[in-house]
Amino acid sequence: MTKIQHKIYISVLTFIPLLTFIFLTVYGIGYYLIPLNERFYHSLHKLLKPNGLIGHGLGIFGSFFMLLGVTIYIIRKRFKIFFRIGLLKHWLEFHIFLCTLGPILVIFHTTFKFGGIVSVSFWSMMAVVLSGIVGRFIYVQIPRTIQGDELSFQQLGEMSRTIHYDLVKTHKLPEELIEDIEQKIKVDSRISLTIFIKEFIKSFTIKREVRTRLGSYGLDSKRISDITFNITQQFTIIRKIKYLRVMQKLFKFWHIFHLPFAIIMLIIMIIHVVVSILFGYTWIF
Repeated sequence: MTKIQHKIYISVLTFIPLLTFIFLTVYGIGYYLIPLNERFYHSLHKLLKPNGLIGHGLGIFGSFFMLLGVTIYIIRKRFKIFFRIGLLKHWLEFHIFLCTLGPILVIFHTTFKFGGIVSVSFWSMMAVVLSGIVGRFIYVQIPRTIQGDELSFQQLGEMSRTIHYDLVKTHKLPEELIEDIEQKIKVDSRISLTIFIKEFIKSFTIKREVRTRLGSYGLDSKRISDITFNITQQFTIIRKIKYLRVMQKLFKFWHIFHLPFAIIMLIIMIIHVVVSILFGYTWIF
């Protein structure tokens, strides 16, 4: 998958849940906002109630998407026979997509009414979604190969030295410019949440600062883009080397938190589906 194809892929996976949420909100907002005891008389009640044609379908598809998202990612990650099928990071992105779209559909299936044992599944689902967002952030802070394998300190150091060599030998930048740039991309030796946030924000601004500095040397736009890309990579590597062990520990703790909620959600969801079928709620089948 090329960079352009990947951008299109990510855009599609982002916009489908977003547009789904907007559409369902606009379509049913009049129904969802009225008190529960008045919904029976609303024109959309037969369609949007949890066992209605649309409401029931939302629950079925939402549950299916979540089960599918969890299953395919576990299979791709755990079974060697599937290791060659696509990059792990692309499967993770598809997992996130399904496990975002699924909960959105389930929320509208409930018509924002939560009670009984199903409420445990719902709040477990919300904990899974929120922790998934945090987990994704931690995941991207851990440097990885294009296949999704973690990089070692030695590999990161080699990458950093290669970029520095490229700036000196390939681009032949003046020594004082390199020193100035390397001063800009230095990271604080201390480790704290405040410093991490500052450095994370700095990663978005450093590109502009470096481009301005390079522009003063009269370089053409192609060289400026190439050099800027290398320098921002260098800053990212330096920052990630500093926080690598911290992020690895956080990721292990995150798994301890994320997995139990996911299991609780799935077990109660399956029970809910079985009970619904036993009571004759079989949708259009």
